[in-house]
Parts: sequence; structure tokens; C-alpha cells
Amino acid sequence: MKKGSKVLLTISLVLLLVAGAGVGYIWSGMRPLAQEEREIPVSIQQGSGTAAIASQLEEQGIIRNALIFKVYLKWNGEGSRFQAGKYTFRPGVTYDDIIAKLNSGEVVPEEMVRFTIPEGYTVEQIADKLSNDGVVDKNRFLKLANDTAWLKGQAPIAAHIPTDAKLKHRLEGYLFPETYELKKGSSEEEIISRMVLETEKRLSQASPTWESDLKTRGLTLHDMLTLASLVEREAVVGEERPLIAGVIDNRIAKGMRLQIDATVQYALDKPKERLYYKDLEIDSPYNTYKIDKLPPGPISSPSTASIQAVLKPEASEYLYYVTKKDGTHTHLFAKTFPEHQRNIEQSKKTAAQ
Repeated sequence: MKKGSKVLLTISLVLLLVAGAGVGYIWSGMRPLAQEEREIPVSIQQGSGTAAIASQLEEQGIIRNALIFKVYLKWNGEGSRFQAGKYTFRPGVTYDDIIAKLNSGEVVPEEMVRFTIPEGYTVEQIADKLSNDGVVDKNRFLKLANDTAWLKGQAPIAAHIPTDAKLKHRLEGYLFPETYELKKGSSEEEIISRMVLETEKRLSQASPTWESDLKTRGLTLHDMLTLASLVEREAVVGEERPLIAGVIDNRIAKGMRLQIDATVQYALDKPKERLYYKDLEIDSPYNTYKIDKLPPGPISSPSTASIQAVLKPEASEYLYYVTKKDGTHTHLFAKTFPEHQRNIEQSKKTAAQ
């Protein structure tokens, strides 16, 4: 009996020691690391399980023991609501703090880049601006703007761009002028795609019935954006846009050449402050002094107001307009060429005063 009692006592002591060691192991593993002020970035990938997350936290010095953390998660029914993303943790954080942050998705805000494309900008002006701002590589941006096969699966509107060799830039007029905010480091493809998708969005804002409006007017989407780009470059005062759109319609209906200076500026290698008669003779499919009807495509990025003006132009008998030289940026309109000549002279007199 004495011998049996000693054996039982020995076994009990061993079990107590093992249990104590186990508790000590768990307690040691669960203790937070020494607190530090530095932030350790941790990127949790989509689809990562609790085992992978626990191992990652141990490897990056956030917790002491991945196995104990995993058991703690299972014991408390946690881990199923963890969200992917980029986090930061300070050494010394507790298990519960880690769990709360991963459950809430308290990720580090992504660094963003913000830029504004003014209304009426051309593709080349957009490329220059974004390049100067350090947002894109200009040559790559222009290359992508001219070869849009990659875009068709991302933006349905790209399918409306005709395969016309005369187009100076295939995406001219399809990059909506707006203020954008994208992730820093976004690729040229991502930026272009975002701008084209914005154009699709703004078409519906310009008119919920824009597709039926085009059918009523007998225009393709490409024609409409071309017309809107002309209105954008010709009109400064908003209320005149529908009227100018109507004048352009009237000239096309009568078989008259549009003779819009802005198209000549677009055709030139470098725009000029003032055009001369010799400039109007430039051989270009965009020179509306020499071609009939519309140029092969848009000459700028039109605003919503210009798109609305083309979808719903103002009816009139006017065939001509000239800018007033009084600083108002408004126009004098005329039905006949003699009347137009008188308006030109009146404009010159105003400028001389």
C-alpha cells in the first residue's frame, strides 16, 4: 500500500508539473510583446485563413505564438469576419485589439492622387498635364489613347469609335473633363479607363434618353461627341451653346462648310494665338474650311453642357456667328452673309473702343 501511494503521488506531481508547464507556455505565448511606438505594416490578402494570418502576425513580430493565437480565435469563435487589406499594428498590441481591428476592417487609407481635367482639353493637353503632375508617362498615355483594342472589354462606349485612319487620337472626346481621385500609382490603363467610364456616366446625366435622342437626330454617338467638342471650343457662355449647336446643324443641312477656327487650331502641330489666312489652307481632314460636314472625330473633351446642347439644339435661322470683342465672350448671330459682315465690322469697332 505504501508503495502504491508513492506511485500515485509521483504521477500526480508529474501531472501537476505538466499542467503548470502548459499553463506557463500558454500564458507566455499570449503575453503581448514589449510595447513600441513604431507601426508595422501587415497586408492581409483576400481569402487568407486564420492559420495563415496567425503565422503572418508571428513572422512580422506582432504576436509571440501563432498556434496559441489560432486556438484563442477558435475558442472565442473569431476569425470568420476578418477583412483583407493593409493594416498597421504596434508591437505590444493585445489579441483582442488585433481581432477588433481585423473585424472592423480598420485598414490604412490608401494614398490617393487627385487631378482636374479642364473642359475643352485635348488628349495631348491631358497627357501633358498628367505627365507634368507626375501621374502618367506621356508617351505611354498617348499610345494607349491611340490603340483602344485593350479598352473594349472595360468600357462599352469604346466600341462606338470608328476605325478611321484619319482620326488624330482615337480617344479624343472620350476622356471626360472632371476632377478625379485615384489610387496613387494607378496605371495609364486604369486612368484612361476611369475617364472613359465617366463619359458613359455623364451621357445619362446629360439626357436619360440620350440613345433615343441620337436616333431622333440621326446621329451616331461619335458624331454627337464630335459636334459637342466643336460647341465646347466655340461657346464660352453656357446659354449660347444650344444656339451655336443649332447654327452648326443649319450649315450642315444647307451643305455649307462649317469653317470653324478651332478645327484648324486642332489640325496645327502647335496652336496659335491668332490664325492667318494661310493657316486656313492647311491640308488636314480636320480643317473645316476645306472639308464638307464634320471632321473625322472630336477635337476636345466636351462638357455635359455641350453634350446637352447637341442633343437638344436651339432652332433658329442663323447661319453665322462672330465673337463680340467686348469681353463678354458672347456672339453676334446672322442669317445672311451680308449681315454677318456687318456684325464683324461692329465687333471690330467695339474692340477698337
